[in-house]
Amino acid sequence: MPRRVTGMAEFDRVTGGGLVPGSAVLVGGDPGIGKSTLLLQAAAALAARSGRACAYVSGEEAIDQVRLRAQRLGVTAAPVELASATSVRDLVEALDHADGPAVVVIDSIQTMFVDSLESAPGTVSQVRASAQELIRLAKARGFVLLLVGHVTKEGMIAGPKVLEHMVDAVLTFEGERGHQFRILRTTKNRFGPTDEIGVFEMTERGLMEVANPSALFLAERHGEVSGASVFAGLEGTRPVLVEIQALVAPSSLGTPRRAVVGWDSGRLAMVLAVLEARCGLSFAGQDVYLNVAGGLRISEPAADLAVAAALVSALFDRPVPAESVVFGEIGLAGEVRAVSQAEQRLKEAAKLGFERAFLPPRRGKAREAGAQAPQRASAEGALETVEIGHLQELVETLSSVSPGAPMRRHA
Repeated sequence: MPRRVTGMAEFDRVTGGGLVPGSAVLVGGDPGIGKSTLLLQAAAALAARSGRACAYVSGEEAIDQVRLRAQRLGVTAAPVELASATSVRDLVEALDHADGPAVVVIDSIQTMFVDSLESAPGTVSQVRASAQELIRLAKARGFVLLLVGHVTKEGMIAGPKVLEHMVDAVLTFEGERGHQFRILRTTKNRFGPTDEIGVFEMTERGLMEVANPSALFLAERHGEVSGASVFAGLEGTRPVLVEIQALVAPSSLGTPRRAVVGWDSGRLAMVLAVLEARCGLSFAGQDVYLNVAGGLRISEPAADLAVAAALVSALFDRPVPAESVVFGEIGLAGEVRAVSQAEQRLKEAAKLGFERAFLPPRRGKAREAGAQAPQRASAEGALETVEIGHLQELVETLSSVSPGAPMRRHA
């Protein structure tokens, strides 16, 4: 069956090319992050594009409150039917007919209740029963069901874990309160790729799409500054360039601090250990702070080499070579391992005007770790590639130690 395309390119990218009729999609995120705004905009865009009515059911707000938000977003002309209800029985009676809406938004599933159960709305049994009844109706009638899910303080969607197994797709809406960027990420999708992201910017007129997130994440980058490197990452099928910042400062504490924002703290501990054990550096007595600029959270191991470059640059107070991108996975022996889709990362870097890339050896070109200096491959277009086989080679490049010279321990 043809997908129902909203016309919001970032939203359609995350859902795998549009919404599949009869599917159930769960959208989770922190309070106030913009879940209701996003789904109201998506429902209005789909209704205006297809001409078919869409329904927005709120269990938390009155109809007039939803209409006020629609006026602020400028979507009052779209044929979106509004309702304020919490009884699943009433919803099923209203939606169980052939000429029903094409898309139904339930905001939120934790406010719905089935009157055959005595427990309060939001409990595990009520959330499971309410979702099951609504998903059954969506499959039978062929409309798209969009469920808003509250999250716990740990960031998990509240209610039973089986709720995520019942739906066809799970989307998480991420973002920092201090940043205007919002990231919609796919964690499960039966009809498309996972780990796909859509980037939005929160404005007074609602969420605006960001077509080129790499340029936006790098907009405030300041030239050659020590402790900063640009990571060529991959989110789903989209290459994204983001700046990684590191700060190494003397510590007055017995146990130095290790603070991380946007990356895995365990992964940082591993990179620091490899730099100390395999490259002769010392971070003892130093506080280490790591930040992924722009509010993006990175999870792929390919960021290891970019993090190491930022740490070494901050330690020696020498900037990473100008207009360079870095990516690669680090092993415990200090070797730099190949990562997937390197060509796609290089193309994105060249498109944004970068001139050099530090990357792992290509498959078939692997060599003994630390045996020789960084190997420069032929320039690909306007981009020069520098292959790093061992982490010590990167340290020598950034610390301006000539190849083959003994590595001094930095205190």
